[in-house]
Amino acid sequence: MNRRIFFKLVAATVTLLVLALAVVDLLVSRVAANSYRQNLENELAGRIRMIVALAGHRLHELERAEFSRLAEAAGGRLTWIAPDGRVLLDSEADASRMDNHRSRPEVAQALQGRRGVATRRSPTVGTDFLYVALPLDGGAVRLARPLTEVRSAVRALRRRILVSAAIAFLPAVLAAAVLSRYVSRRLGALIDYARHLAAGNFRAPLRENRRDELGLLAQKLLETSANMQRMVEELERERAELEKLERIRKDFVINVSHELRTPLASIQGYTETLLEGAIHDPEHNVRFLNIIRQNAERLGRLVADLLTLSRLELGTHNFQCASYYVNALLTDVVESMRPLAEKKSLTLELAPAPSDAEVFCDVEAFHQVLANLLDNAIKYTPAGGAITVGARTLEPQGRSPRVEFYVRDTGIGVPPEDLPRLFERFYRVDKARSRELGGTGLGLSIVKHLVRSMGGDVRVESMLHRGSTFYFTLPAGDEALQDPTCKTGLTVSSRDCNPSDVCSKMELGYEEDRSH
Repeated sequence: MNRRIFFKLVAATVTLLVLALAVVDLLVSRVAANSYRQNLENELAGRIRMIVALAGHRLHELERAEFSRLAEAAGGRLTWIAPDGRVLLDSEADASRMDNHRSRPEVAQALQGRRGVATRRSPTVGTDFLYVALPLDGGAVRLARPLTEVRSAVRALRRRILVSAAIAFLPAVLAAAVLSRYVSRRLGALIDYARHLAAGNFRAPLRENRRDELGLLAQKLLETSANMQRMVEELERERAELEKLERIRKDFVINVSHELRTPLASIQGYTETLLEGAIHDPEHNVRFLNIIRQNAERLGRLVADLLTLSRLELGTHNFQCASYYVNALLTDVVESMRPLAEKKSLTLELAPAPSDAEVFCDVEAFHQVLANLLDNAIKYTPAGGAITVGARTLEPQGRSPRVEFYVRDTGIGVPPEDLPRLFERFYRVDKARSRELGGTGLGLSIVKHLVRSMGGDVRVESMLHRGSTFYFTLPAGDEALQDPTCKTGLTVSSRDCNPSDVCSKMELGYEEDRSH
């Protein structure tokens, strides 16, 4: 590539020099020809005057031989013409056989008393001549010289000019070659870099730090490369996100279809059995109806969880946030779940937070989060196990103060490879056991979305066969209002509360909520 550019630049330079030389040659040739002709005209006119001065009074007495010697001394063809245009004497032809010259341009001008000049081919000798005529005694004396002398002199001058110009152009060609080498190397580097960009290689090196036009072009190419790289990376991220969303959508459709098909098939099967006559069988009809009711309740829970999750993801779930005492919230949820724990022979303990600890949240959302975590702990903790619910305040680290809640159990635990996906929709560690226990597979996903919508976060620690601990954090008390991302108002939509924001504190009924 560099060699091709180099030869093109050198060829262009040489072509320009040759064109310039041709123009110079044309102009110089014309100027030189005109100059030589003018000089020759003056020279011939001077020699005619000299002949007239020396022999003008006896020209009519001269014989042709003497007239020819006089023309030879003058260096041209000499002609004496009468006032009526007749040729009286000619140094190279018989005057009696020559045509009347009154109509010749130079003779006509001389017969009028002026110097006459003309250039043409002589019909007598067949050569191009320069004719100069001067008036003499009413007639004219004409001296002619072939133009071959002028042309020879012009050709000699052109040769000298061309040789001199060629010698002078050699340094210019060498300089052009050096400059072409320099420019071609830089242009080649830019073209190679552009080729890398076209191939998608945005990390190709380009060493160009000069401040001229090519340097500016290189800088713009580097900026274009950086912009294209950012765009490609952004498109790759968006493509990956779209692929992920598409996978989630497909999994969601498959999971929902599967979750709905099982209870619907059970309801349909037992209903058909009852319609076929089992409804009159007192031994089985009540059991069949209870199974239908259980599956209908399962469908109801699944639909309710799907609606809740959908509202959270679309940002249409409304939160009514306020400050509450932490221990009051914990006691309320623990006491509501205690009968389930005792029914399974589990110990449910409460580890209270400091008495003045407050949390800023939506009470219904908080109750659902903690109830879902406790429900999971009760389901997956064997009889005789223990469950502990507690909270603690966290020191602020560049954020507003926060309260961390936890639910710790001594259950079956979660394998390490399943922990990263534990909060995904419909993800179950033990699918058969989960369905047997009546779970929808959406509880932990709802927990994650509710906590993040209220400005908190959720995590889990677990050891297989040793138990699990689920943690979630929420903004603490009045200090949440000091966060510049927190908005004040009565009702807040979940689209206004992302993981980096917190829900607003209720301006109405706040004192009543504190004493809850």
